[in-house]
Amino acid sequence: MMYTSALMTKFKTSVFSEMAQYKKKKIAEGKEIIDLSIGSPDLPPPTFMMDELARSVCDETQYGYTLTGTDEFLSAVSFFYRNRYNVELDKETEILQLSGSQDGLVHLPLILTDPGDVVLMPDPCYPAYQIGIDLARAEAYRMPLKKENNFFPNLNEIPETVVKKAKLMFLNYPGNPVPVMPTKEFFEEVVAFARKHSIVVVHDFAYSELNFTNEKPISFLSVDGAKEIGVEFNSLSKSFNMAGCRIAYLAGNHHIIKALGRLKSNLDYGVFMPIQKAATKALMEGAQFLDKNRYIYKARRDVLVDGLNEIGWKIDTPDATMFIWAPIPSGFTSLKFTYELIDRAGVVVTPGNAFGEYGEGYVRIALVQHEGKLKKAVEKIKKSNIL
Repeated sequence: MMYTSALMTKFKTSVFSEMAQYKKKKIAEGKEIIDLSIGSPDLPPPTFMMDELARSVCDETQYGYTLTGTDEFLSAVSFFYRNRYNVELDKETEILQLSGSQDGLVHLPLILTDPGDVVLMPDPCYPAYQIGIDLARAEAYRMPLKKENNFFPNLNEIPETVVKKAKLMFLNYPGNPVPVMPTKEFFEEVVAFARKHSIVVVHDFAYSELNFTNEKPISFLSVDGAKEIGVEFNSLSKSFNMAGCRIAYLAGNHHIIKALGRLKSNLDYGVFMPIQKAATKALMEGAQFLDKNRYIYKARRDVLVDGLNEIGWKIDTPDATMFIWAPIPSGFTSLKFTYELIDRAGVVVTPGNAFGEYGEGYVRIALVQHEGKLKKAVEKIKKSNIL
């Protein structure tokens, strides 16, 4: 008989897998389905990246272990951060390449916490934060993100007994699932709090380039003192539509970069060289593509939010990301509403409670279909009389 470890009891089948299975069931029954659940870009990377990838994969010398990020890739990250966010990074000590940001997010608690230490995390949030905490056998303290506080955690509400045990804090702006932009004032508050209590701040900046305002996105590392106490994850998955290629990076505090690099050297052998070459080209030459990509998602946002508001589903217009955070009609739980929406409208979204207790009462809707499909989803929801 096969047994699994006690740790494995922490890892349940995700709601995303459950939704995928239910969607397949409905398709098999002949129902037309529009899937707006998973945040995987439906658009291709820029052509110049695909050309670079195609050229490189035909080079027989490119198939060995890379072990680490190439000098060209690390230089490109440094260039990108200087030009986009006004942040200076030492490519030798302040940047670490990763096989996707989730790779780093789930491993980082292993190098910064011991069993029983507390990790502060937002609620609702990306589920990978909890996975990393569980792997390290640390304890999570969930900081509620409430609308009345503009979906920022109230650091003053964290009990002193928790703060004393806290070693790490996860943040995510622009956020997933809550598509909120950060402010410099909030980040300054976080830096002061972290310094006072000796807490490492980990900022997930994966949606940095999907913002729809006239202001540039704010990197956590651009705030005075941030590098002393924190690091920032960034990725090419959403900004350059490279989700399946799995390439990202961690930037910031050189002690943390070095420690995670040491752990990673025992876990994998680096990112495929052609992917590194394509990513390097994107970071150096992709500014025009980022503007175009942002315009597409903004247009999708407007089509969906305006359409849903017109049929009576009142939703705030987000300033960033590829998601809509939508309050559900009264009389439903998030999960019940999600299944009803599939059954009655053929539209798949993600229940808010998949992201934490304070996600109850909402669903996350991903802008991963073209405008025509989004208009059709609105029509199907209208005809379902679910609102």
